[in-house]
Amino acid sequence: MKFILACGGTAGHVNPALAIAGRLKELMPDSQFLFMGAEGKMEMELVPREGYEIVPLKITNLSRGKSFSALNHNFKSVKNVIASTAKAKKVIKEFKPDVVIGTGGYVCYPVLRAAASLHIPTAVHESNAVPGLTTKLLSKKVDKIMLGFEDSKQHYPCPEKISVTGTPVRGDFALYTQSSAKSELGFSKDKPLVVSVWGSLGAEHMNDIMEKMLPKMEGQQDFNLIHSIGSRYYKKFTEQLQKKKINPSLCGVEIREYIYDMPRVMAAADLIMCRAGASTISELCYMGKPVIIVPSPNVTNNHQEKNARVLEKTGGAVVMTEGDFDEDSLLSKIRELISDKDKLSEMSKAMRSLAVDKACDSICDIILELARQNRK
Repeated sequence: MKFILACGGTAGHVNPALAIAGRLKELMPDSQFLFMGAEGKMEMELVPREGYEIVPLKITNLSRGKSFSALNHNFKSVKNVIASTAKAKKVIKEFKPDVVIGTGGYVCYPVLRAAASLHIPTAVHESNAVPGLTTKLLSKKVDKIMLGFEDSKQHYPCPEKISVTGTPVRGDFALYTQSSAKSELGFSKDKPLVVSVWGSLGAEHMNDIMEKMLPKMEGQQDFNLIHSIGSRYYKKFTEQLQKKKINPSLCGVEIREYIYDMPRVMAAADLIMCRAGASTISELCYMGKPVIIVPSPNVTNNHQEKNARVLEKTGGAVVMTEGDFDEDSLLSKIRELISDKDKLSEMSKAMRSLAVDKACDSICDIILELARQNRK
């Protein structure tokens, strides 16, 4: 069988697509896969790293502003959609996929729209509790809508198309124990490891907090820390450290631009600090990882805080609202949690109770059923 997957913009959209492709490949080793992504975005690097071919499409976002520049930007975005739809249609005709799947990002719209117009079976997966603009626009065009959250069903007018599957997690997350992961990363098994990651592109406010926190950790032996800055702020962050003559290694800190080996790093972690994107939450629950969550305030309908509060309610997460804490209170909270092994164990069990282990299999079942129906 042949499959096209469209995803883009952030790792939260790319990783579910990679998880689906990986599982389909396990089920049918002779299958062929082709990805489509937004030109210049991170999927153009992440997807080839996993051994898949990806076709770039010129995609730009939509501005919600009303100024002349915003209107001009949106006019160009519409032109890009038209051109990308035409290109996607050509690629689809040449590749002849059995099913076309979208997992989020603006690039999904032209690809799935093109596939639907060619009468190719289509499915879209929405991992967030509140649907994005792309999923809303596609809901009447695609054959199947797969959701990460039960509560999300209320946002769609076509219940007959909907299946609640959970959000898929890559099979690599099952490859490591905490002990083996720490060993491979070169960290002591006896010292807690904290992982700080604020989205694939990074978050300016949280990087500022982390930059101020590092000097207060100089010489400390309480824990090790991996901090992922994100590509957008890496240069600024490292320049500031050099300017202030801060040596991360003396603080027990490893600085990264991006965590490419997230399954291994997450397995090694005793505590994770992060945003509340749905894909990240699925991975955290699958791995049963205690977490300090700082929801992004810059998302549609504040859906990250809604996601985070679900974890908080079960006892798996500590939620800290951006702007309501500083580097001292964050460091204090980290030390409070890592010094209480019983608390971490309780949080881990609570997170694991929320895991949807068969999400990827459920999604693949739906995709394969669409393919079978199309071949009749």
